Amino acid sequence: MSETNTEFHSGFLTLVGRPNAGKSTLLNAAVGHKLAITSNVAQTTRRQMRAVVNTDNSQLIIVDTPGLHKPKDALGKELNRATLSALEDVDVIALLIDATQEVGRGDEWVASHVRMANAPHKILLITKADLVDQQTADAQAQAAAQLADFDDVLVVSAKHGFNVKGFIDLASSYLPEGPRWFPEGMDCDLEDEELVAEFVREKAFRNLRQEIPHSLAVSCEDIEWAKDGHGSMVATILVERDGQKGIVIGKSGSMIKKIGTEARRDLERLFGVPIYLDLSVRVQPAWRRDRNEISRLGLVVDE
Repeated sequence: MSETNTEFHSGFLTLVGRPNAGKSTLLNAAVGHKLAITSNVAQTTRRQMRAVVNTDNSQLIIVDTPGLHKPKDALGKELNRATLSALEDVDVIALLIDATQEVGRGDEWVASHVRMANAPHKILLITKADLVDQQTADAQAQAAAQLADFDDVLVVSAKHGFNVKGFIDLASSYLPEGPRWFPEGMDCDLEDEELVAEFVREKAFRNLRQEIPHSLAVSCEDIEWAKDGHGSMVATILVERDGQKGIVIGKSGSMIKKIGTEARRDLERLFGVPIYLDLSVRVQPAWRRDRNEISRLGLVVDE
C-alpha cells in the first residue's frame, strides 16, 4: 500500500488588472461567498484584501487590489501604490484581462509592471467569458498572451463559475510547500469595521449618480455585539460638498435609508446575525487630496 502524500502547499497570489477587469468578482467566486464589494464604478476596490481558499492539501491566499489607472489625486496615487506593493513577495501574479475590451495601452501599462515583478509564476486570466463567444475569447487570449511571459493562460467567467475551480487548482499547483498562514475558518484579513465600511460604500456606489461615488468614502466608528448575538454598527458616509450630502440623504432621507437597508441585508448574511446599522453623512472637503484623511480611512499602505 503506497504512502499518502501529506505535503502541504501554501502561498500568495495577487490579482492585478485595469479597473473593472473582474478581480473582486473572481475573488468572491473563489472563496464561495461575497467578501469583496463590486460595482461598475471605477475604483470600487480601494482596500487591499487577502482572502483565503483552503483545500485538503493547500492554502491559497488571494490578494485583491485596486485597478491600476492614471491617478488624478492623492487617493489615486495611494491606490496605485497599494497595487504595486502587492506585486512584491508573492508566489503567483494573475493578470486579468476583460474579454469584452480590446487589449489596449492601459493593459500594456499594467502588464509592464507584471513583467518587472519578480514573482516566480505569472498567469493570464481572460475574464467575463460569459459575455463573448469562444472565438472572441480565444482571440483575446492570444493578443493578451503577448503582453508578458506567462506560465499559463485561462479563460474564466466568475459570474457563472466557469473555470473558477480550474483557476484555484492552477494557482495552487504553483504554491511552494509551506504552513497554513491563516487558521481554518478565517476567510479574509479585514477587520469587521473595514468590512462594514466596504459594504455600505458598495450600496452607495450602486445607488448614486455616476459622479458622486468618486467623492465618497465610508468609515465605521463602532460595532457592539449584544449578548443575544445582535450587532449594532455606526458608520459615516463622507462626501466633499454640501450638495453631495443632500443627494446621499435623499428626499426625506429616502436614499440613505435605501443604502442602509441594502447594506444591512448583506451584513446580516456575512455575520449571520440581525444587524442594526446607524448611518450618517458628513462633509469633508477635498478629502481625496488629503493624505492624512486618506490614512485615517485606512487607505494608505505601509511605507
